Amino acid sequence: MEPLGFLEIVLRILWQLMPVWIALVVLFVVSITYKRKLGLYGRLFDSPIGMIGFGLVMFWVFAGIFGAMDLIVTHDALSQISGMKNKVPGTPLRAPEEGQYAWYLLGGDNLARDVFSRLIKGAWIVVQIAPLATLFAFMVGITLGLPAGYFGGRLDTFLSFLANLILAFPVILLFYLLVTPEIVDTGVPAYMAIVLFVFPVIFIGVLLNSRYHTQPKVRTPLLIGVLGVALWLYLSLVSNGGWLIDTDQLRLPGLPRFLDLFDVPANILVVFVSVVFVNSPTVFRIVRGLTMDIKTRDYVAAAQTRGEGPWYIMLWEILPNARGPLIVDFCLRIGYTTILLGTLGFFGLGLQSESPDWGSTINEGRKLLSIYLHPALPPALALLSLVLGLNLLADGLREESLKD
Repeated sequence: MEPLGFLEIVLRILWQLMPVWIALVVLFVVSITYKRKLGLYGRLFDSPIGMIGFGLVMFWVFAGIFGAMDLIVTHDALSQISGMKNKVPGTPLRAPEEGQYAWYLLGGDNLARDVFSRLIKGAWIVVQIAPLATLFAFMVGITLGLPAGYFGGRLDTFLSFLANLILAFPVILLFYLLVTPEIVDTGVPAYMAIVLFVFPVIFIGVLLNSRYHTQPKVRTPLLIGVLGVALWLYLSLVSNGGWLIDTDQLRLPGLPRFLDLFDVPANILVVFVSVVFVNSPTVFRIVRGLTMDIKTRDYVAAAQTRGEGPWYIMLWEILPNARGPLIVDFCLRIGYTTILLGTLGFFGLGLQSESPDWGSTINEGRKLLSIYLHPALPPALALLSLVLGLNLLADGLREESLKD
């Protein structure tokens, strides 16, 4: 077979991504049709910048999802095919097996693996870790930032000191300390996971209790049901192989294997915990500042006059009125987290060396940049486009939220 030309490569890549295009079209058509009923999300489609950013972000989200389902990848991201080492884009396989895709659309890397398939699989790693880690960081920051800003005093001083202490460390150095094998073997990331991942459970419990504390017949069964599921998810997340802690010094049993919903690889959990730990202090400071500002408003004084409790005021009066800046920061922080994940992969920290994440792929490809561009350029452009999309999305959300 002959090598593919530039136009043929582009057309074949576009065809491979057909499920992504279909999903994007359906999403945009439905969203635009019902945008007047969708609140801030619907108003996003009145902003050209927001629409472009949303489109870029959802492109990679759908690419990651369909890539994980093996609907758009052409080869196994870890498979090495003889004779395809550092081959240029469009190179045909020497002797493709029956049913095997006959070309490396974006060429081969220095280990003869398909760059296109690794690019798509790398998107799935980002889609899994970045939004969820950012969400957990927000749960920690909101749960601690609200009382610190509302009550002030010694609680505020203590929590602010801890946040400033963490922020005083250089981010890369802090990541390096958390993901090195020596620290992992001590069980420190597992201890951190147990502490940090409980904050969403606390947040949900306090949220529901503050809302329904005057209706015990509704509150009690609701708390039992919701917190029961939340605790199950929490234990599934922090348990690994039936153990909460499994080190030479301590073995602490966790959720039995037959009840464990998630099988999170240890290296992914370490990176996840590290991202949550690093982002939480910044979110805490933002929430604390917003709370200190909003608690002086008239509607907060009116709630206090009605006799509402502090947690009701924080969660149902202050937090909803801080949603605009927090939503914008959430989008920006996913971008920061994506860059951090790329940096970790580039330096070979946390994730496995053969991982198809974009940072690791860029690091492998940079060694041959003077000769071959194709192994490093696609993941670098993918990282750039996703972060750009998140920034544009944040700008669009900020623009629309200011109209409230």
